[in-house]
Amino acid sequence: MTEATTTSPATTARDAVERYVEFWNTGAADAQQRLAPETFADGVSSHVPLGVMRGVDELIGFRNEFAQRTPDYVFRARTEPDTHHDRARLQWELVAGGATFATGTDVLELDAAGRIASVTGFLDQAPEGFDPDAHH
Repeated sequence: MTEATTTSPATTARDAVERYVEFWNTGAADAQQRLAPETFADGVSSHVPLGVMRGVDELIGFRNEFAQRTPDYVFRARTEPDTHHDRARLQWELVAGGATFATGTDVLELDAAGRIASVTGFLDQAPEGFDPDAHH
């Protein structure tokens, strides 16, 4: 006899957050191309202080451009994500050289398949020298 398993919205959201964190830490192009469609819905949009990105290719480009400027960074969760319905709130930090240089909060909206349909990001602690008015 096998037990039926069900996936709760919270489990789906936590899985999406795990894939999201993995995406930001994945440098190899083939791994990004594999992970992106598992993580992001078609037509994903991301609204962050640096601008608005639409589609997986723009997110990959943004991630890779950031990694070129800060090659040894790690993107990681500061807390367990908060989840409800089709939303997750991730409080994150960027670490390089063993020190946190930025923190933020991303609100993720998931599609019916548990992939991220949109990201709204906020900087809680901007990197030194960051000018938020220069990016609107």
